[in-house]
Amino acid sequence: MNRPCTIKFDDKELTGNADEPLIDFLESHGISLPSVCYHPSLGAIETCDTCWVEVNGEMKRGCTLRTEEGLNISSRSTQATAARHEGMDRLLAKHELYCTVCENNNGDCRVHNTLVEMDIPIQRYEFQPKPHPKDTSSPFYTYDPDQCILCGQCVEACQNVEVNETLSIDYASENPRVLWDGGKEINDSSCVHCGHCVTVCPCNALQENSMYGQTGPLTALPWSLKRPMIEVVKEIENTTSAKPITGISELDAAWRQPGIKRTKTVCTYCGVGCSFEMWTQDRKILKVQPTPEAPANGISTCIKGKFAWDFVNSKKRLTTPLIRENGRFREASWDEALDLVARRLMDVRDTHGPQSIGFIGSSKASNEEAYLTQKIARLIIGTNSVDNSSRYCQNPATKGLFRTVGYGGDAGTIKDIEQAEVVVLVGSNTAENHPVIASRIKSSQKLHGQKLVVFDPRKHEMAERANIFLRPNASTDLIWASALSRYMFDNDLADYEFLERWVNNVDEYRESLAPFTLDFAEQKTGIPKQQLVEAAELIGRAKSVCLLWAMGITQHSHGSDTSTALSNLLLVTGNYGKPGTGGYPMRGHNNVQGASDFGCLRNMYPGYEKVTDEDARRRWAKGWGVDPSQLSLNEGWGNFLMVQAASEDELKAMYIIGEETAFSDANTHNVHSAFESLDFMVVQDLFLSRTAEFADVVLPACPSVEKEGTFVNTERRIQRFYQVLEPLGDSRPDWRILTDLAARMGHDWGYTHPSEIMAECAAISPLFAGVSYERLEGWKSLLWPVAEDGTDTPLLYTDGFPTEDGKANLFVLEWQEPAEAADDEYDFMLDNGRLLEHFQGSNQTGRSQGIWDQVPGSFVEVSPELAAERNIQDGTWVRITSRRDSHEFPALVTDRVAGKTLYLPIHFGKPGVNGLTGEHTDPVVHTPAYKETAVKLEVLDKRTEPPLPSTNYRFGKRTPNAGVAVEVKWANEDYTLPPAQQTNPRKM
Repeated sequence: MNRPCTIKFDDKELTGNADEPLIDFLESHGISLPSVCYHPSLGAIETCDTCWVEVNGEMKRGCTLRTEEGLNISSRSTQATAARHEGMDRLLAKHELYCTVCENNNGDCRVHNTLVEMDIPIQRYEFQPKPHPKDTSSPFYTYDPDQCILCGQCVEACQNVEVNETLSIDYASENPRVLWDGGKEINDSSCVHCGHCVTVCPCNALQENSMYGQTGPLTALPWSLKRPMIEVVKEIENTTSAKPITGISELDAAWRQPGIKRTKTVCTYCGVGCSFEMWTQDRKILKVQPTPEAPANGISTCIKGKFAWDFVNSKKRLTTPLIRENGRFREASWDEALDLVARRLMDVRDTHGPQSIGFIGSSKASNEEAYLTQKIARLIIGTNSVDNSSRYCQNPATKGLFRTVGYGGDAGTIKDIEQAEVVVLVGSNTAENHPVIASRIKSSQKLHGQKLVVFDPRKHEMAERANIFLRPNASTDLIWASALSRYMFDNDLADYEFLERWVNNVDEYRESLAPFTLDFAEQKTGIPKQQLVEAAELIGRAKSVCLLWAMGITQHSHGSDTSTALSNLLLVTGNYGKPGTGGYPMRGHNNVQGASDFGCLRNMYPGYEKVTDEDARRRWAKGWGVDPSQLSLNEGWGNFLMVQAASEDELKAMYIIGEETAFSDANTHNVHSAFESLDFMVVQDLFLSRTAEFADVVLPACPSVEKEGTFVNTERRIQRFYQVLEPLGDSRPDWRILTDLAARMGHDWGYTHPSEIMAECAAISPLFAGVSYERLEGWKSLLWPVAEDGTDTPLLYTDGFPTEDGKANLFVLEWQEPAEAADDEYDFMLDNGRLLEHFQGSNQTGRSQGIWDQVPGSFVEVSPELAAERNIQDGTWVRITSRRDSHEFPALVTDRVAGKTLYLPIHFGKPGVNGLTGEHTDPVVHTPAYKETAVKLEVLDKRTEPPLPSTNYRFGKRTPNAGVAVEVKWANEDYTLPPAQQTNPRKM
């Protein structure tokens, strides 16, 4: 709870919160204390020496001070003023000022702004170029040592926010600079191109390549012209002082503002829900700039969110509707296309019945668009056969949570994960699939002693960083999870007080754990018993545990049961309902949570009300103004079942929005033949995807940056995104397409803005009762459930569980063998998943050349022991054969996999992993068991270049450190405390 305090600053009394950074406190009162190296997300680095003040007669760096009652500060004393000016003079000795021709002179360059604020009359120390070339090796950003002031913010961000631990500064060098892995080029280092360093850089030393030559009237000039201009200006400055030149640069910065648009949006990739400002000039995306106000990510991004936006302006974007005639597509008007779609869908419904049509909503479109998709399916067609891509990934996790604790979403927030004493990752390659959440875990582990336990068959980055890493055999996670639950009971580590108060079925569940001994767990999982005991002791004795899991758990034939077992373990140890605890199924797509929340599920209305519930049906019928009999009480088909129904001629038509089903569904051959058997198929998407190639009508939709709406991230956090660009060509937002289509089908809903759609849903669904666009304005967000008065729920279960008696339920489970396993012929298991650089079928990331430069194509990972046994080297081609098909890939030898486990990225479709996967599914929710694919391997007499370039970050050697070593700078004989002048300012 905030404590008030009053301080005195330059003889003026100011009241606010105690223990707040002084610079932030003053800014909230409209007072600017000059500073360059301070950033609210990084704290006091103490490198720039521009913020000196006097406190009770003693000189202090203002960035180090925090408010407290009675603090008395003077910034106007002669000594403090001189010290600040000396600090700024030293910075200018390291930074070549050419603001008017600089791409970064856009109002947010802290070097420029501080120079203006301090009214520096002349540059005391002459700038001299450094003996280091620009590093232009990265396809995404550039480092210019001649502009670098050695503030270290990039180092601090890399080491302690992102915790990729690539950057450092060697202050002991004669000519210090920022180093990547001790002196590598950017693109030859462990840099993951997350962009943290570029985001926090206070000048143009680190800058997005997309900014160069774009942002000001003179920035596009070639350096052959810029250089003479700079030299002339320097000569003028020596005679006139810096003030006239500074005034011109201020005018230049103001002239640029009308042409540069800054718009808040939300990332369209994974489920973390990063929000940021997107800077644009006409249709050019200049840069992505995250801000401390962003609720999920703060200043953090990953390579995709920061740099992979080329798809927006791709020449391959669909910009006009297409109709198939005589086996080929032709362009059509919107009227013709929508009239055709409406007529054909109504004909199919009237001829074959409502159940003959299936809808797949998009996990990348907005909540409002998901809502309209299910509304058309349920209200107009009369079917509950509506689904989204969560069927392929997270439905088993949701089922496990419904069985045990009642809500199908994360128990808390990213902040809860940060503050947990122990974090357990299970089947989650978090550093590549959810990089920003991984950065929070890495930071908590590094800076605050958080303990990390990882269960995974693959040694990814988080496994390498783990305090305990356990490598279970494929499909055995239910066993160790249940064995740990038994261990808690047997060794008095269960939270009996919590169980007594909040949990049902304790005795029955405990009895069901009899088979799950540590000996049985060791035998089946392959994890040594002592390692299981170590993990159990760490988890059982911790005051708070967060458990995160992903597709490594859910994409198995019994993923629902394993998810349930994980939630059971959290209940047994009392890890729900208090800060730093809970279950967190990591959502893969930016709005896969929201697509389910807002009704794109075969058995649920928006807000997770069952379609079989008469009361729910009456409420939704009333909200939609129809008789309840118009809404079906029968559960529909999900994605997987729709495809099967199509192949059996039961499903006649499909409407697919923004999903690459032909690529993503298991056993590609059957999916394609099912699509070919449909009477009518509509695809609504950005590109002519593999799925769209089967369509009769293709409708060109817009990406999120060309429309407004809301998304729900993995935390259950609802956020607004705003329109950045106009729709490309004649493409249209999905909500408008669906609204126009409904009108042609006899239901003119008349929506003119997505806010009206959200208002309708909130008026009907109790889960979203208090959600409104006004309450989501700007950087504000809400986490469901949201009460009618706008009160939201960051942490679930603090006062009970959403069940009839308010208690959670321990769910009894039995171990079942996987539906597919290795045998003598198919003697390998093919693990598969995402890579950091790409996303899903690469329809978006695949439009960025810089991304392809990092990962040019597919490959299969093989273990060093297998490579030695079969004489496989990087670039050796192998044939992978499952019980369905064979595909050939180049091999990559890595200890990320072990023994007879192979790993194949999912992003490359020709050939792709789903030509090998089967149709065996989780019987509870029908999620395909992608991870249960047994294969055999044949080494081919063919070898090419290694599939990953030698410059890929995975081959880099990180250089961990504690952050900026400012003490080394201070201890150097060349350093003197301001206001004393410096003998070698360029060095320090």
